[in-house]
Amino acid sequence: MSTQNRSDNQKLVRKNLELIISSNNYQLAHEDRELLNSDEMRGVRMLLEINKPEKILEEQNILSTIIVFGGASLSDKSSINNKLELAKNSLTKDPSSSDLQREITRLKNLQSISHYYDSAREFAKIVSRQNQKEHCNSHVIVTGGGPGIMEAANRGAFDADCKSIGLNISLPNEQHPNAYITPGLCFKFNYFALRKFHFVMRSVAAVFFPGGFGTFDELFELLTLRQTGMKTQIPIILFGRDYWSKVINFQFLSDHGLISDEHMNLFQYADSASEAWDIIQQ
Repeated sequence: MSTQNRSDNQKLVRKNLELIISSNNYQLAHEDRELLNSDEMRGVRMLLEINKPEKILEEQNILSTIIVFGGASLSDKSSINNKLELAKNSLTKDPSSSDLQREITRLKNLQSISHYYDSAREFAKIVSRQNQKEHCNSHVIVTGGGPGIMEAANRGAFDADCKSIGLNISLPNEQHPNAYITPGLCFKFNYFALRKFHFVMRSVAAVFFPGGFGTFDELFELLTLRQTGMKTQIPIILFGRDYWSKVINFQFLSDHGLISDEHMNLFQYADSASEAWDIIQQ
């Protein structure tokens, strides 16, 4: 029988030390990615998503924001025209395709409201130029950081050579940030709730352009915060009276007693960039 102890085997000891040092458990807790991504650390991750943007926005002296929401599919007219031409070309090769016929109808409808992209761009440009000075970053445009109306608003601020913020979100179908957000002011979130928190926190107004589920979600979230008094009085502007009056019948809700008549005053309509800005100034 051997009398040698395992600790006398230097090769074995060196290997053991290597395993100690390379173990995740030996890492500093804040450097342990596996730990941070675990279910048990969800609260820590949420705290990070609250504090990281807050710290940076304070360092950048962002005093107030104006939220711009709207559809990700609502591109500028030339982009929609290109998609429409491609769909038409495909239909000539497969004229019986109901899917292609449906796609062409949808693209024509998007084409008819593509002017809202230009309006969002113009609105952001006006607001940014009138409020951002050398040492003052007030009324900074903040969007969801993606394409469509979000891109248009960030682009307007970019045209004015002013700052704008993008609050992007990690989705199963990855949403990349648009190219017009101010570098250093684009944030990526994992939690919708905390992204909403940062949207509303510094906001002094919100402008809602035509959009789908995501836009409706943010609209009713903000209307509820105003209705319940959880958010101070701010202008909530529905841009495009014709669109919004067709998709949501607020008067019907009021007539049936589901919302109070006074809640009809929580929002206003605007049909031009200058009209929306005038409402905010008032």
